[in-house]
Amino acid sequence: MAPQPQSLGDVLNAATVYLAERDVYQPRLACEYLACRLLSCKRLELLVRLDSKLSPAHIAAMRRGVKRLANGEPPQYVTGQTEFIGHGIKTDARALIPRPETEALVERLLASESLWANESPVIADIGTGSGCIAIAICLARPNARCIAADISPDALSLAAENAASHGVLDRISFVGADLAEHFEPDSLDAVVANLPYVATADWEALPKHIRDHEPRTALDGGEDGLDVLREVVPDTWMLLKDSGLLYLEFGEKQTEPITALLMESGFVGVTIEKDLAGLDRIAIARRGAE
Repeated sequence: MAPQPQSLGDVLNAATVYLAERDVYQPRLACEYLACRLLSCKRLELLVRLDSKLSPAHIAAMRRGVKRLANGEPPQYVTGQTEFIGHGIKTDARALIPRPETEALVERLLASESLWANESPVIADIGTGSGCIAIAICLARPNARCIAADISPDALSLAAENAASHGVLDRISFVGADLAEHFEPDSLDAVVANLPYVATADWEALPKHIRDHEPRTALDGGEDGLDVLREVVPDTWMLLKDSGLLYLEFGEKQTEPITALLMESGFVGVTIEKDLAGLDRIAIARRGAE
């Protein structure tokens, strides 16, 4: 019988081959995520630890994690955590895994001079999921007050757990997603939203680890991907204060319909910004006068 690998490098190599044979998405990266979680270190640190010996407990834990990865689970669900703007966010099947594109959405909001000229701006995070957006805003801007909304009670419970772990639970209100029921007209300084925008026809083409494990309600936006946005955008116009700001994430092929939707709903000053891949991804708009 061949000897069992004992060093971190040997374990990572063996696990990567095992997952690659099973068509797991980015197998080496998935294994490194798992190793970082088990060893409580950053990915760069793995490079200087490849020759270090793993304990039997760590090897057994890696084996259990790799089996879950082989079944298609996203590494963020297997490890139970991901990073969002430098903050550790608990992740599980209750909510969508935070993406780098959404980090860019938050960064645009944090860079707004007009929004942060307010003494204590009130910001609604619509479709909060794991709560990563509202939490990142509160951690970056102590004067902000956030309202996190979602149609999923499970997602809201996860968001509250994350907010508590970061010490901002008292600065975020968690509500169901019926906007008109929970917010007064002209009451919000800004709305930020990462809502479902995948077209139903594109669902089956998504990678298996997304399609089979992340909540479909957080991704599927109907026939053209815009069903939820068509409901939310006009409501946000009514809820925002005059000159209040809306920040939206959207799909790469949706620039024209998103721009038209915003303008038809009364928003002005619409700007479209690109993600790190150079694709249209973020819409920023201001509530115009009635």
